[in-house]
Amino acid sequence: MSDPHLLFERDGHVAIVTLNRPEKKNALSSQMLVRMYDAWVEIDRDPQIRVAIVTGAGGNFCSGADLKAMAAGHPDDEYTKRFAQDGDLHWKALLRHFVPGKPMIAAVEGYAVAGGTEILQAFDIRVAGESAQFGVAEVRRGLFPLGGSTVRLSRQIPYTVAAELLLTGRFMPAEEALRVGLIGHVVPDGSALDKAREIAAQIAENGPLAVQAVLKSMRATREMPEKVGLAYELEIGSPIFQTEDAIEGPTAFAEKRKPQFKGR
Repeated sequence: MSDPHLLFERDGHVAIVTLNRPEKKNALSSQMLVRMYDAWVEIDRDPQIRVAIVTGAGGNFCSGADLKAMAAGHPDDEYTKRFAQDGDLHWKALLRHFVPGKPMIAAVEGYAVAGGTEILQAFDIRVAGESAQFGVAEVRRGLFPLGGSTVRLSRQIPYTVAAELLLTGRFMPAEEALRVGLIGHVVPDGSALDKAREIAAQIAENGPLAVQAVLKSMRATREMPEKVGLAYELEIGSPIFQTEDAIEGPTAFAEKRKPQFKGR
């Protein structure tokens, strides 16, 4: 399902999605948004995919929407028709209304601003090169960041930092983003994808049903009161012990071998 604007590859149980408009710093076109949504659906539905990495081509992650294309309007093509058929497609592409039930890792180099930082907030694990820049700059263009940042950002980093970013539109360097918790790793420039692959490989070796259940519980209970969240955790986690993988894991440990998880 690779496309000129979006590359999709598999490495074992890992899917790697590359935003591929390097001449535009991977600004989001209509074509790219459609293909991004298609990629998220494939990641979600394919049981052979256990974890996904998203990165950008040409030394940048994503510079947000292609404002020149927005100003020019959209041609009457297959991508426009897809948007007409699904009024939520662009929100799903931006991981606002839809997030795959698999772990999602962002490998960021260069600019991850505007829509680049908005989509970043939907990722579970985030790695960035040391020169990476983050920011939600919509107010500088008289626009509103509808990708979820006015809701998500202050839940992920301190409110006052989120407010400053959203209201000034300033950019945040990688070290500051690490310090406030927007990202989890800062690595030498050019090695974010390598670090993301390393983390993805560790996740992919684990029991996929267990990983997906842990992820589901973490995402769902983040804003729940503790008592409600603990009850939900039992509901999600208990069935995992009835799976074939739950037998295979301890058996492999006892036999001193690597487990062969089947996702059953």
